[in-house]
Amino acid sequence: MGWWQVNADTLARSRFVLSPLAETFASLKLLHAGVGAHPGEHDWLRDRLPGYRAALAADPVTALLVRAGLGRSWVADFLTPTPRDGESFEEGVARVRSADPAAARAHLRMSLAGPLPAALDRDDLPERAAGLLEYVWEAGVRPYWERRRRVLEADVVARTAQVSRGGWAAVLDSLRPGTRWLGESRFQVNLHEYPPREISGAELVFVPVTPKTGWVSWDERERYAVVYPCTGALTEDHRARAVPAALGALLGTGRAAVLVLLAGPLSTTQLVALTGQGLGSVGRHLRVLLDAGLVERRRAGRSVLYSRTAAGEVLARAAAGQGLSGGTEAGDGPGRGPFTARG
Repeated sequence: MGWWQVNADTLARSRFVLSPLAETFASLKLLHAGVGAHPGEHDWLRDRLPGYRAALAADPVTALLVRAGLGRSWVADFLTPTPRDGESFEEGVARVRSADPAAARAHLRMSLAGPLPAALDRDDLPERAAGLLEYVWEAGVRPYWERRRRVLEADVVARTAQVSRGGWAAVLDSLRPGTRWLGESRFQVNLHEYPPREISGAELVFVPVTPKTGWVSWDERERYAVVYPCTGALTEDHRARAVPAALGALLGTGRAAVLVLLAGPLSTTQLVALTGQGLGSVGRHLRVLLDAGLVERRRAGRSVLYSRTAAGEVLARAAAGQGLSGGTEAGDGPGRGPFTARG
């Protein structure tokens, strides 16, 4: 297993960071795998895989670069620069484009665990990688970034509340398969047999992404990142939680949707991300549900979490037991287009 030595000060200074570039690279990994983890990913892939595969078929060098860069158990480092707080996609992809060609080839040899194919012995690999990431961003991430950003922010709220309830160990144990707190200042970051790294005193960030994937990255010995999939309840297709028609008729569709989602504790930010409703609308729905005794709230650190009361549980389950469903949220529209790689 791979693990990092992390002292208490480094962990206390660590923070969560949102990264459009990490979200884009996670989406590239999803396209490369071609298999979704839930209906929302299935729909996204259905609309984008044909264009992506056609574009790679027209550019064999970049297709080979993707296969080599993603490797089997190690991603080529130049493809995943460590995310920086507040960095735009354009700023992040510029760091990929500016990677040293010789270093990029060395990273590919590591990800391949063997020699570099002759077709990749060239200096334009960082440019090609940047062009591919720009394609994925424009075709499949940027049009939906605002909603994805709200989902990621909601995950950060939940993780922060988890820190206040159970400490950092509870968060590290639940980030993704393979991560856990081992005790004695040791943080297991994956299940691979890599040498341990001493990161005490370095900057440590945790970066959520919506696809079901993750990785670790670092800049020399100064900055480290753990990229992890955000909580499943935030990324699942909303059709799995359709509002029963009878409940919608009783409470109104928007208010009923909030009640249905509150099977577990959620913050207002999370509810906004999940429902697509505005902050003001969600707040009004929560006030009515609170006054009716159907939901309750409690503070967790800086966050206020809402959940159903016993009465709310009875009402939601009774309505769901009728087998009636309401409308569903429309899926993402198509976003195809060829990518260009200069050089």
